[in-house]
Amino acid sequence: MLKGKTALITGSTSGIGLGIARQLASEGVDLVLNGFGDQAEIDRLLADIATEFKVKTSFHGADMSKPAEIRAMIAFAVEKLGRIDILVNNAGIQHTCAVDDFPDDRWDAIMAINLSANFHSIKAVLPHMKKNDWGRIINIASVHGLVGSVNKSAYVAAKHGVLGLTKVVALENARSNITCNAICPGWVLTPLVQKQIDDRAAREHCTADHAKMAMLSEKQPSCEFATPEQIGGIVLFLCSDSARQMQGACITADGGWTAQ
Repeated sequence: MLKGKTALITGSTSGIGLGIARQLASEGVDLVLNGFGDQAEIDRLLADIATEFKVKTSFHGADMSKPAEIRAMIAFAVEKLGRIDILVNNAGIQHTCAVDDFPDDRWDAIMAINLSANFHSIKAVLPHMKKNDWGRIINIASVHGLVGSVNKSAYVAAKHGVLGLTKVVALENARSNITCNAICPGWVLTPLVQKQIDDRAAREHCTADHAKMAMLSEKQPSCEFATPEQIGGIVLFLCSDSARQMQGACITADGGWTAQ
């Protein structure tokens, strides 16, 4: 069903975003990736995906904190592939600190990339989806869009905002063939999470494996990480006709975190 569709996935040169991109490509979806990294490595990644899945691939390095660059990326994707059928807002950053010590510039950066970028991407892509009378907008939120954790004020606030934005976009387009939903992962083993594991191991003078299990056991009852491929599988479902009546949903993939 998705073969020949096009998707733009932000923050997709590694981690969850790359897992989503590969799952979409496996169904014949052409891709525009976005993110940071060495250009030669990105070029190899694009070539590998194109060869493995026989799809078109392209890349735009928009800084997701800058609305003008986001608009330029949407225009580039439409020009390059002719349309955007699927938008996955995945780009995100993190900083942990108590509220009274939280740096203003880190708060602003997290809000810009984790929340405002979703708004600017959706605003820019909606006219193209409306023109084609079909679209799937999927926001990668977080379990922290539903619950809080200490020292994560900006991240939690931004992800709560993503869920609110998701619901409004869904309602505004409920009578069209455009849907908007959110996925709320718990712990997923990505470079961002690996850094938190390494930092904890150094802080607590323990092995990385011990730090990893301690992190999981505190929050995620399954004591297992979700995988980027599993998140990608949920994206595929949300793009399918089976999810046509899902509007403004928040799907958790958190190993039981929010069931407690």
